[in-house]
Amino acid sequence: MRPALAILLVLQFGNGAHADAGESADDAMTWLHKIAAASQQISYAGTFVYHDSRRVETSRIWHFVDTKGEHERLATLDGPPREIVRDNDDVTCYLPEKKAVLIEKRTPGRFPDLLPTQLSGITENYVPVKAERDRVAGFSCQVILLKPKDSLRYERYFCAELTTGLPLRVRTYNSDHEMVESFAFTELDIGGGNISRKLLKPHFASESRGWRIDRAVVDQNAAAENDNWSIGQPPGFRQLAAIKRSLPGHPMMSQIVYSDGIAAISVFIEPMPASPHAPGPASHGAINIYFKPQADRMITVIGEAPPHTIKWIADSVTSEEK
Repeated sequence: MRPALAILLVLQFGNGAHADAGESADDAMTWLHKIAAASQQISYAGTFVYHDSRRVETSRIWHFVDTKGEHERLATLDGPPREIVRDNDDVTCYLPEKKAVLIEKRTPGRFPDLLPTQLSGITENYVPVKAERDRVAGFSCQVILLKPKDSLRYERYFCAELTTGLPLRVRTYNSDHEMVESFAFTELDIGGGNISRKLLKPHFASESRGWRIDRAVVDQNAAAENDNWSIGQPPGFRQLAAIKRSLPGHPMMSQIVYSDGIAAISVFIEPMPASPHAPGPASHGAINIYFKPQADRMITVIGEAPPHTIKWIADSVTSEEK
């Protein structure tokens, strides 16, 4: 999701062979479909490192697939302890420092499951490129690039294991060719006999029995209350959903979701909180946020897009109430 010159990409991405300018977009798209399916359809366990300009975090993941679907456990290995357990779309997050358990529905976009299942339309906004091969965590992998057609998006790099397509390394680059964030496995077992549902039992299951339980509620049947609000859409982004939801510590709010086929951006409209966040930008790796008070509401725009794209959407939100 970031524009970059081919020569600079080769220099940044290591000692693989130069990408062949003649490689077809169709071949790259075949790889992208393989990548999208792999993280959902195979069992694996491994250790990966997340890294952005401010921090480095190591996590352990166990992912098991059987006839009942997907089952997963993720535990951070450094920093504040955190454990996420998923059974298909049901997610439970254990937060020992807060003595809290958050129960919510699955949110797409966690490594290595970063691509949507449906990839139709992405060539409207990105140029898929099959580049060099590389090696990550002892596995050979194929590099696939998604180069944006404008400055509203990041560029994304995937290095997919040759046999399964499981992404071993994913990087995000901005328009200055700077790496915004990176995920990479350092140790990995793909489809091994040692992966089973026994490994998915939460470490904090017994300890958490007396903790506070927070539930994120989504009302899929209620449209977001944006009838009196006008929200602009940057070129290439389309509205996917408009729902009502509540998060711990927040009242019921409206959420409008946009996507360009890869990046998702959400606009939240909620009653002005007693202690509102300071207006302006914030960031977390490739995720950018913009807070904007508007009338008696707080507008929050969040998504994996450059800061100016997020701010563009926030500035476009206006109240039509008279």
